[in-house]
Amino acid sequence: MKQNIGQKVALYPTPATVVGTIDAEGKINFMLLAHIGIVSHSKILISMHSVHQSDKAIQATKKFSINMIDESFVAQADYAGTVSGAKVDKSGLFEYHLGEAGTPVIEKSPLVMECEVIDTYVIDGFNNYICNILNTYVEEEMIDEKGKLDYEKLKPVLFEMPTYKYLRTGEVIGDCVKMGKAYAAEAGI
Repeated sequence: MKQNIGQKVALYPTPATVVGTIDAEGKINFMLLAHIGIVSHSKILISMHSVHQSDKAIQATKKFSINMIDESFVAQADYAGTVSGAKVDKSGLFEYHLGEAGTPVIEKSPLVMECEVIDTYVIDGFNNYICNILNTYVEEEMIDEKGKLDYEKLKPVLFEMPTYKYLRTGEVIGDCVKMGKAYAAEAGI
């Protein structure tokens, strides 16, 4: 039997990422972010509270990077989410270089997307940025023989709320579409 637990956002876990920004004065900042999603096949969304230093940088420049986290630097990334960029200089927290769009690309991150804001929606004090992906960088060993991302090798870290835990990603359990077709054949539908 199911129990009603109220109006809870129950779509977690989501990918844990580090957003890299450069403000109008050229200062680099990094912030942990797990409020991220897909809007279409070519657009993504990030959502962050307007009080964050990274939000101020995004407002000013309309650009940022999304750096996927793996287990090799999850504690370092978690630290980026525990201190404010307004009080602590986080520019030296990660080794990075500037990508082609001029945003910080973390060296340890196996996958990085440089993004530009194309629209903003403000809800409950959160700025929700709809973004174009300008560039996607991925470590060569994370690409399969068909040129696609291999998530069994990439192994992004997931964030779960409300318990504030990080989860490791698992193995492939089946092939999309093929599983549904097999089910339909077995069920006779």
